[in-house]
Amino acid sequence: MINIRDAAEADLPDLLAIYNDVILTTTAVYQYETHSLDMRREWFAAKRQAGYPVFVAEQDKIILGFSTVGPFRAWQAYKYTVENSVYVAAGHRGKGIGKLLLAPLIDFARSRDMHAIIAGVDATNATSLRLHASFGFQEVAHFREVGYKFGRWLDLKFLELLLDTPARPVDG
Repeated sequence: MINIRDAAEADLPDLLAIYNDVILTTTAVYQYETHSLDMRREWFAAKRQAGYPVFVAEQDKIILGFSTVGPFRAWQAYKYTVENSVYVAAGHRGKGIGKLLLAPLIDFARSRDMHAIIAGVDATNATSLRLHASFGFQEVAHFREVGYKFGRWLDLKFLELLLDTPARPVDG
């Protein structure tokens, strides 16, 4: 059975291994250089300080993936919008783990009165596109050739899920 829980500092080496593999072998992250454990610690501390969750999928004490949300843009008027990230370990992709990791992000966003969740997905990542569509995300933008990795140009799609929150949005 796969358990979804809040990430702990002890999970960071596993999260780092998953993220670095994604950098080195996929176009899910438009990054070339792997991260260090110190970088992952800083990232985790920043998530905690900002009040954003990091969830892990665990089975038999093995971390199979993780997910989080963070700000979409730094400007104040975007305060009701977050961007999500879901990463699943190689060998475990396409088995429904992403669904288990995305659902609590949506619940978190609603509980924090967010209105929109944005996902930036490589246009060739059919698995992630299907995952997000299964939760009601809709494609709202397709940016052509905005990334370059593995000797080719990459297209990026923005997907959006609009929530029925907040009840009373306010400026400021």
